[in-house]
Amino acid sequence: MSDYYKPDHLAHFGHVSDAAPDLGKKFFEWYGAVFQEGALSEREKCLIALAVAHTVQCPYCIEAYTKESLSKGADLEQMTEALHVAVAIRGGAAMVHGMQMIEHAKKAGM
Repeated sequence: MSDYYKPDHLAHFGHVSDAAPDLGKKFFEWYGAVFQEGALSEREKCLIALAVAHTVQCPYCIEAYTKESLSKGADLEQMTEALHVAVAIRGGAAMVHGMQMIEHAKKAGM
């Protein structure tokens, strides 16, 4: 299982759409635009991406956005705080589904 995710794949991400270059071009143009400075700074966007990367459990994204967050001036404390925000939202989303369990248990006469 240790070979399932290969670190060198990240370096070749730009070639993932070689078989569909028009679609790849559109995606990568949009992707680049998303991370440009706007209402949020590039650093803030990288921290959001890092948090989301942990939520979707993408090792490539975790590596890329850890490095990118650092390069944009974030520190380990800020990155860890972003991680905890993601964990809290994911945990809360799981917990709130417990209401369905309670509803089903009540219907079953418990």
